[in-house]
Amino acid sequence: MRGAGLIVAVQGVAALVWPRSLVARGLGGADQHIVNGLGTAVWFVLVGAAVLAAGRALVAGKRWGRGLAVFTQLLLLPVAWYLAVGSHRPAFGIPVAIVALGTLILLFSPAAVRWAAAGDQRGPASSDNREPDNR
Repeated sequence: MRGAGLIVAVQGVAALVWPRSLVARGLGGADQHIVNGLGTAVWFVLVGAAVLAAGRALVAGKRWGRGLAVFTQLLLLPVAWYLAVGSHRPAFGIPVAIVALGTLILLFSPAAVRWAAAGDQRGPASSDNREPDNR
């Protein structure tokens, strides 16, 4: 899970770095380009922060980051397809697809599934499973 967490954290950092170029490009254009560039930059900052938080959570051993990480990788697959096929840039799309699929494999490996499922098991000492004392 830590390996997947590191990959997701790097993806989050990349999403946080990308807005810098959007803002720089938007400032050189017309008014509509500025608004579009800034709006897209804000969107990337928000999404990047969430993805980075998910990656850090996985590295720290927190289970809540797994759902966000899976969702991120599933969203990257159509992006990779568009890059490779729609934009005719397989040099960008294929690596994105490989990273997304590899991360999904890590997130759904037997060890990762056991790790995620361990948080749902409650032992007999759990306060939720105790019978009320009717003496």
